[in-house]
Amino acid sequence: MKVTVWNENRHEKKNPIVSEIYPKGIHGQIAYFLEEAGLDTKTATLDEPEHGLTDEVLNETEVLIWWGHLAHDEVTEEVAEKVKQRVLDGMGLIVLHSGHFSKVFKKLMGTGCDLKWREADDKERIWVADPTHPITEGIGEYIDLEKEEMYGEHFDIPAPDELIFISWFEGGEVFRSGATFKRGRGKIFYFRPGHETYPTYHNKEIQKVITNGVKWAANTNTPNPVRGNHQPLEKITEK
Repeated sequence: MKVTVWNENRHEKKNPIVSEIYPKGIHGQIAYFLEEAGLDTKTATLDEPEHGLTDEVLNETEVLIWWGHLAHDEVTEEVAEKVKQRVLDGMGLIVLHSGHFSKVFKKLMGTGCDLKWREADDKERIWVADPTHPITEGIGEYIDLEKEEMYGEHFDIPAPDELIFISWFEGGEVFRSGATFKRGRGKIFYFRPGHETYPTYHNKEIQKVITNGVKWAANTNTPNPVRGNHQPLEKITEK
């Protein structure tokens, strides 16, 4: 399986706290644990030509992971449309944390994707809402994160195909923090945790969820529908 981890890579350059937590970038940390899990993983960042997502890269990518925050508007419409089309054609997509506001995610959801938020070192408890789902394999009833950014309802997304996780925060809010969607032949998993100033992607349970999500989102040779004007398979008897 070929995975590409995309990150705008801006916080790491601007904020020494982030660069200390993620010396190889958020993308580098995610790629590291995916490679440890045996997945063929590459990275791409915003400032590369075509944001690192050339036709060649996208055509070879089976699952794309997306992390963005500061620079959603800097992603070109052309690249966002290409990524959307690849998802419709069958590429899996994992959208992490503030990627909910990315052009790619909003195009695929068709909604504003806005929410409540707060940076106040809230404890987060991520409850497993669907213990039968393969994304939750190897996870207990919940995951506790000592500190995270709060995201709260209402989250302006379509009703998910599957609700996998629900978060509770110390300040009292709740959030649909793990949800799946199908668009065209592609599968999408949105997973909330991952604020840049917290070591969330060093957490083994978070790593397990993302790894499970990548395996779930990969397209396993499903049929490619043929559309448009179509000749009959059987002889039609004139009446």
